[in-house]
Amino acid sequence: MPVFVLLLVAVVAELAVIITVGQAVGALWTILLLIAVSMAGVALLRRQGTRTLTAFSEALRNRRDPGPEMADGMLIGVAAALVLFPGFISDVAALLLLFPPTRAVVRKRLLARAAARSRVVRHDVVDGEIVHDDPVIIDAPTIEPPRPGGN
Repeated sequence: MPVFVLLLVAVVAELAVIITVGQAVGALWTILLLIAVSMAGVALLRRQGTRTLTAFSEALRNRRDPGPEMADGMLIGVAAALVLFPGFISDVAALLLLFPPTRAVVRKRLLARAAARSRVVRHDVVDGEIVHDDPVIIDAPTIEPPRPGGN
């Protein structure tokens, strides 16, 4: 239910801003401005998406942790959804996610929050073997081979 309420508030806020801008500059300029901002967002989305995919490939190739690149990819996906949602507020939020400096701030907070919620404990692994001082005797049944010639 809270997601529905949040979406409803976002739609109402978008409509209020569009109406306010429309009253200030006119309906035609408002529509042209919405189209221009969305086109700029799509162009920036393509560029940043390609850069992030390249950085992700390089991280894998160099055996680095691709976590930051994966977070960037997720944030760019959120920005793509925001660009497709008509309105000025969503377009501004999308553009903020598409600019690398502001996306880095969001990514840093996102990764810190994920690390705080994570319950995975990482340990160093050392190759070795277990050596017992006392020999271990296993009581197992002995299987005798069949005798030649039958019984």
